[in-house]
Amino acid sequence: MKHAIDVGPFNELADPRVVARLAARAEERGWDGFFVWDHIVYSAPVRAVADPWVTLAAVACATSRVLIGPMVTPLSRRRVHKVARETVTLDLLSSGRLVFGVGLGSTRHGELEQFGEVTDARERARLLDDGLDALARYWAGEFEPAPVQRPRPPVWVAGVWPNRPPVRRALRWDGLFPIDLPGPGALAELAAEVREARPDGGPFDLITELPPGTDLGPWEQAGLTWAVTYFEPQPTEAEVRAVIDAGPGATSRR
Repeated sequence: MKHAIDVGPFNELADPRVVARLAARAEERGWDGFFVWDHIVYSAPVRAVADPWVTLAAVACATSRVLIGPMVTPLSRRRVHKVARETVTLDLLSSGRLVFGVGLGSTRHGELEQFGEVTDARERARLLDDGLDALARYWAGEFEPAPVQRPRPPVWVAGVWPNRPPVRRALRWDGLFPIDLPGPGALAELAAEVREARPDGGPFDLITELPPGTDLGPWEQAGLTWAVTYFEPQPTEAEVRAVIDAGPGATSRR
């Protein structure tokens, strides 16, 4: 099982230089990944929000080993051809360390309606599927340069438990990122579904976000391959640094 840090680039962390410092520290302390949230606006009291792609570029330049990426990008509010350029450029800048997390997005924070974006969940799902298919074509050679990772960067698909359409979508790609799991038993249930749907046993990641200090033993036994340590929307640099400095092994103990 691998370990990652996931932060919202909000308020104190809305400065890409701060996030880059944290990512470099995470790499030094032995973490395997460093991810950021992808939002345009967020619910109060968050006010300052950094662009995830510019932030990830700063992270890429400050690190050399950790995997990086957005967790997660709602493709329905993105121009897919622009995302294709952003993902390939970031994969090149990071020497092939991009993981592309995607999902439907949410109407909770007011970042869809006020900007004229699609709010209907079924339509957002259709746009997500169409967008992923288009991205695969761009990555496969319709656009140049090609990504460093071949045939493409890994795609992790997020979905809220216990919804099953995201599971079926994820099985077409490289990983499932279930959100709001009630416990390791739910993850074990998903892992069994993945094994049944993918009898060849090819590489496939099961990822979930857990608060600092979670006992990760039961999660690893249930099939978790990436434990993503997340923070509330307004962590300070000092709070994130303290968790990073404790090391990824610290999250496996209470």
